Amino acid sequence: MSTSETRGSLGRFPTTRLRRNRQHEWLRDMVAETRVSPHDLIWPLFVHDKAEREPIVAMPGVDRLPIEEAVKAAADAKSLGIPAIALFPVVASKQKTVDGQHALDPENLICRTIEAVRAETGDDVGIICDVALDPYTTHGHDGLLKNGRIVNDETVTVLQQQAVVLAQAGCHIVAPSDMMDGRVRAIRTALDENRQEEVSILSYAAKYASAFYGPFRDALGSHAALGTAKSLGVADKKTYQMDPANTDEAIREATFDLDEGADLIMVKPAMTCLDIIYRVKQTFGVPTLAYQVSGEYAMVEAAAANGWIDGESVGMEHLLSIKRAGADFILTYLACRAAENLQK
Repeated sequence: MSTSETRGSLGRFPTTRLRRNRQHEWLRDMVAETRVSPHDLIWPLFVHDKAEREPIVAMPGVDRLPIEEAVKAAADAKSLGIPAIALFPVVASKQKTVDGQHALDPENLICRTIEAVRAETGDDVGIICDVALDPYTTHGHDGLLKNGRIVNDETVTVLQQQAVVLAQAGCHIVAPSDMMDGRVRAIRTALDENRQEEVSILSYAAKYASAFYGPFRDALGSHAALGTAKSLGVADKKTYQMDPANTDEAIREATFDLDEGADLIMVKPAMTCLDIIYRVKQTFGVPTLAYQVSGEYAMVEAAAANGWIDGESVGMEHLLSIKRAGADFILTYLACRAAENLQK
């Protein structure tokens, strides 16, 4: 039977009226092909070494949190059915160096936060932490900067150590977001050699050199640091993050990372990469995550603040489209609000 005949057998107007299944809310809900639940969401949290919460101007509704507030947020995530949080440290300027050595300090902010959260929630809430040097370097890059270049292999050696430090502090999932070649195998080897076999690796396999990361970099203080890097000849991250023009390259990156031992794959950003999310999920059938990044969030919040859109509805539509594209889990700053709305 031809494709056209198969399609014809599904019905024709007026015998079949597709609007019938749209007439009532309960019916629309019953036939919905894609659903978003709190279990699909991961909540990114910014943590700083100060006593009070600090609003992030470019991300309305998102704050830099003291450690004790991050612990409370983790408990809130548990009560809302959100399975995991992703922690991002706001490192003090005095602790940043050219080589980002503070990333390897087991007493640093992120390690103390991991320990505090684990003491409160145990294994009930997953903890995900980036493996990358950008919060810790004076130049804001994810790797070591030498002679005007981000050096790959030397960076990977440092990332191995960072991953082990995070795992030993109690992180459940380390997430190399640096986009250095070969780092997943190196990190897996280092974790296993240090008896951290049960720690998972979430690889940012398809991380694009996107213009949507600005508010995140402001939140961490790495945006200003990249200004310093400009004078050193590396003003952006295009030599290691992916070109937004490419799709096949994303599949190659994911293939390499899975072969090297990645347990989960990340696509970042989400809204402009729905096709990549779809291809990754269809090609590999592995747990696939997508990051609704700071610029995506900020656009919705800004438009909503001006009364141009219904922010809550648009935010939920974004999440639905990311899930529909194939993402199993979504990192989103809307996680808490969305979970609360989904439970109403």
